[in-house]
Parts: sequence; structure tokens; C-alpha cells
Amino acid sequence: MNRVGRPKASSRDTLAEAACELFLERGYEATSIADITTRAGVSRSSFFNYFASKADILWAGLDERLVAATAAITGGDVPVRDALTAVGADFAPDHLALAITHTAAMGLTAELDRERAIRQLRLARAVAERGRRDGAEPLAAEVTGAASAGAVFAAVWAWAEGGPGGTELTPLLAGALASVAPEGRVRQLRLVVRADDFEGAVGFYRDVVGMPQAEAYEADGGARVVILEGGRATLEIANAAQVAFIDDVETDGDAPSDRVRVALEVDDSAAAARRLAAAGATVQASARVTPWRSLNARLRGPADLQLTLFQELGPE
Repeated sequence: MNRVGRPKASSRDTLAEAACELFLERGYEATSIADITTRAGVSRSSFFNYFASKADILWAGLDERLVAATAAITGGDVPVRDALTAVGADFAPDHLALAITHTAAMGLTAELDRERAIRQLRLARAVAERGRRDGAEPLAAEVTGAASAGAVFAAVWAWAEGGPGGTELTPLLAGALASVAPEGRVRQLRLVVRADDFEGAVGFYRDVVGMPQAEAYEADGGARVVILEGGRATLEIANAAQVAFIDDVETDGDAPSDRVRVALEVDDSAAAARRLAAAGATVQASARVTPWRSLNARLRGPADLQLTLFQELGPE
């Protein structure tokens, strides 16, 4: 009999609760569907009205969301990242979260690994299919699909292991997916710079700044080009007011921004500024802390490039 004021649990919830109790008592492998239905007080046929297998008891809640995300990814124009982040919307800790936090006690290690792999591969294929449809190269689409699906399941596991009320799933999904290459039709941002002192510029940016050489080519007439790796590339577009604001923050007002300024994230901007200055760069503004908690320095480097070195300091 239900306690006064407590809603009656559905047969699905009753079955899931009974299953988790038995998994903790006996282990997953030693628990049969008959054991679960007996404990729950429902018929065997009722079990199959809700679940196709014993494993589905744990995965039903997440599976519903994965099905919806897959449909949005493969059948519409919803951005992949939005569809995957929506998996976590209002998702409360459920029987899967309980199983993840009690994997060893329930004897679920192999079972969870197997079921996770199946679902992760299914989701990866959906994301890869969408990538190919949007024009990505097949290999890039496969890699992005695998990385995106891996990010989703890594976030789910981190959320479950954080315990009830530890954190919401949505921000964990957003953070995990942010580590995957951003969506878009542009595959690489490349800044092309003319350098009259070619050797000097290459030596400075490759050897002093620390940008590894990726490619180099020569052509008739003395034409030469070297391509250096610069980590993650982004394009920052600012209006005049923002540029003026940044100049006030980064400088003493005597080194206004060029129309194009190159910002490089480094581990230690003050040390990097000293190293670049020793190699011939001109310091326009020494390293200083910004209101958004980065340490920025401004220099003029070879090929007349204006540089900002920035170091993310994190919260105080």
C-alpha cells in the first residue's frame, strides 16, 4: 500500500527498482527476469511490455533521449552539438546512474562496457552520417562522430559518478562536446603573412615562439612558403568600441591595435614576452591582468605582425 501523498509508482519504475535491489543483493548475472518480476509483483508479460531485455532496465531513460537526439541529427537541420546537449535537459539521476556508481557491487562491469559500446557506436554513426551529408570528408566525419559520441558518454559517466545533486548533466555535456572540433564548413583557419625577411620570420615564429613546422614548399622564381602549426584557430571579430576597450586594457594608450592583430595563447605570457623580446620583438605593452582573468602582453614581431600573448589565469 502506498504511503499517503506518495504517487503510485508505474510498473516500469517498480520493475527497475526491483531489478536494482536484486543486482545489489545477488549480482547482475545471477538475477533472472523471473526474479525481477517476482520481486516487483508483476507478471512476466508485463516485464516485456516495458523492456526488451534485462539490460534495457538500466538504459531505458537514456535510450529515449538518445533516440530523440539521433532523429534530430539524421533527420533535420538541428546543429549536432545542440541535439547532443539536449540529451541532458532535465535528466534526473536514474537507474543507470545508480548502476554506474555501484558497478562493481552489482557485477555490471562487463555488461555496462558492452551496452555502452553498442550505444556509443550507434550514436557515432549518426553523427558521422550527418557530417558526410553536410560535406565533411569521410575520414573527418568518422573521427568527429567517434569523438562526439565519446564525449556524450564520458559526460554521462562523470555526471553519474558525481552523485545525486552533484551537478546537472547539460553543462557536463556542453563542456565535453566543446573539446571536440567545432562544427562548421571551414576546416582550418590559416593566416597568410608576407615576410620580406623570410628566414628571420620563420626562425622567430618556429623556434622562438614555438610553432612547429608542418609543411614547406618552394616554386620557381625563388618562391618559398613555410606553414607553422598554431594550435586551435579562431577568428575574433570586434567592433571599433571593443577594439578601443581592449587597447585601454592591454596598453597604456600608445600601441593601438592594427586592423589585424595575432593573439597567441601561451602558458606564461610574461616569460614568453621576455623570450620574444630577447629574440628581436619590440614590447609594446608589458604583461598585465585583464578584467576577464587573462595575463596579456603586446609586442611587434617579425613581418610587422602585432602580437598579443595571453595566458588564461582561471578564477581567483
